[in-house]
Amino acid sequence: MNEFYKTRRDLLKALSLATLVLPYSRSTYAQIRFDKNPFILGVASGSPTDQSIVLWTRLIDDGLFSSRLPNEPIEVKWELAQDQKFSQIIQSGLSLAVPALAYSVHVEVNQLPANQWFFYRFLVGGEVSSVGRTRTLPAPKQAVDHLKLAYASCQNYEHGYFSAYQHMRAENVDLVMFLGDYIYEYGPGRKGVRTHDSGPTISLDDYRKRYVLYKKDENLQAMHAACPWLMTWDDHEVQNDYAGLNAGTFGPSVSDFPARRAAAYQAYYEHMPLRSSVLIDGVNGLMKGAEMRIYGDFQYGRLANICILDDRQYRDLAACTPSGRGSAIFDPKACAELNKTDRSILGGDQERWVAGRMSHANQNIWNVIGQPTLYAQRYFPNGDQLLIWNDGWDGFPEARKRMDQLFIQNKVKNLVIFGGDVHENWVGYIKADYDQFDSPVLGVEFCGTSITSISNGAKFLDARLAKNPHFIFAEASKKGYGIAEFTSKALTVTLRVVSNAQEEKTSIETLAKFIVQSHSNKIERLS
Repeated sequence: MNEFYKTRRDLLKALSLATLVLPYSRSTYAQIRFDKNPFILGVASGSPTDQSIVLWTRLIDDGLFSSRLPNEPIEVKWELAQDQKFSQIIQSGLSLAVPALAYSVHVEVNQLPANQWFFYRFLVGGEVSSVGRTRTLPAPKQAVDHLKLAYASCQNYEHGYFSAYQHMRAENVDLVMFLGDYIYEYGPGRKGVRTHDSGPTISLDDYRKRYVLYKKDENLQAMHAACPWLMTWDDHEVQNDYAGLNAGTFGPSVSDFPARRAAAYQAYYEHMPLRSSVLIDGVNGLMKGAEMRIYGDFQYGRLANICILDDRQYRDLAACTPSGRGSAIFDPKACAELNKTDRSILGGDQERWVAGRMSHANQNIWNVIGQPTLYAQRYFPNGDQLLIWNDGWDGFPEARKRMDQLFIQNKVKNLVIFGGDVHENWVGYIKADYDQFDSPVLGVEFCGTSITSISNGAKFLDARLAKNPHFIFAEASKKGYGIAEFTSKALTVTLRVVSNAQEEKTSIETLAKFIVQSHSNKIERLS
C-alpha cells in the first residue's frame, strides 16, 4: 500500500510539473545541448475546441545503452504562429518534459480565436522540431459551410506500410478521426513486411518502445503534423480482445492484468495529443487499473457535433466465449447471457453521458458518432445457422437497444456512425430491428477498413451481404481510409484505398463514393 501511494504521488508530481505553462521570457530557459535532434517522433495536435488546442511532442536522445536525457525536467519552448515562417507568433511559452511521462510534452494553448488555422513548433537546446499545422473549431453556434473529415483505424506495423497517410495528407482535411488500434501489442511475427523490434508489450517501457517504433514512421508523422486528430482506442493498445479489467488473448499471460492495462493507458497518454485532465482525473483509478477517460464530444459550429466513444475500457466480459477470455463466433440463440439487460459495452457513466449529448441533438445539422467497431447487426451465415461475433456491438444487443432508444426518443436527425476494428469497409443503415425489413431507419453507418491490418473475410462477403440486407456495400480486402465531407445539405463519403499496403510506394484510388442528403436517411451510391 505504501508503494502504491509513493507511485501515485510521483505521477501526480510529474503531471503537475508537465502541465505548467511558463513564460518564455524566463531567464532560466535551459541551454541543454543534444548530439542529434531530439524531436525524432515528430509533432501532433488534437483535442480541439473553438478556443483551444493541445500541442504534442516527445524528446528522445538514445545512447548506445540508455537515454542520454538528464533525469530531471527539461524546459521545451513552443510557438504558435499565424504563418509558417513564424514571423507572426500568436502565443509562446515553456513547458516541462518530465522523465516520469517519458519526456512527453502536452501544451494546452487557450484563448485562441475560433475557426482558424495556425502553425506550431517546439525548440530545445538549439534544436527545432518539424512544423505542425493545426486549427481551432468553429464557435458552437457559428454557421459553417463545410467540414472535411478523414477516418481511419487499425495500423498493424508488421502488415504493411503507412503509405495511406501520404495520400490522406494530400486530401487537405480539417480533422482526422482515429478509431482505434493505433499500435499492436504482439511480438515479432513471421509473415509481416516489417517487424516489431521487441517482444509482446507488457510493461510501461514495452509500450513506450512500441509507440516509438510506430511514431518513427514518416508518413504517420506527416499526417499528425497536417491537422488535429480526434482519438479513441480499441483493444490492441492493450491486448487483443480484452474487456474492461479482464485480460484478452494472444501473447503471454500476466498475473496482474490491471497493472498491464494501466501501463498501456499511461503510454497511450504520453504519445497522444490529449489534455492532461485525461490522466490527472484518472490517476487514482489508473494506479488501480481503472478509468482513464478519453470519450468526449467536439462541436463543429452548428454543422456537426462529433461524439468520440470508448467501447473497450468499460465493457463487460464477452458473453458465451468458450475459453472465458477473448471473443468467439456462435449462434446467438444458444447464448441466453447475451440478452441480459444489465450488460454494457460503454459502461453506465458513458451511456448516461451519451444520453445527455443526444438530448441536445436537435441543435446540430449532423450528429456524428465515432467509435471503434461495427455498430449495426451483422450475421455470419453458416449453413442454416446465422452466427454473430461477440466482440463488437452484436455481443451487447441490449446495450445497442438502449442506444437506439436514445436516438428514437430524442428524434435524432442526420445520425452518422463511423467505426473500425473489422479491417473491412461496410456501408449501411442503422435500424431499430434488423430482422424486420420495414423497421425504421435511425441513421447511417460507415465502418472503415484498416490502414494496413489484414482481413480474411473476402471469400465470405457475398453470403454475408445476402444475410444482412441493411448493408448496401462491403469490401473486405482493400486497405485505406475514408473521407467524409459535411455540408448543411448533404454528407458525401469517399472510400479511398491504396493499390497495395505491403509496398512502400503505392497509388490511391476511390473504391466507392456515397451521398446522404440531409434529413433523408438514405444512402445513394455515386460511384
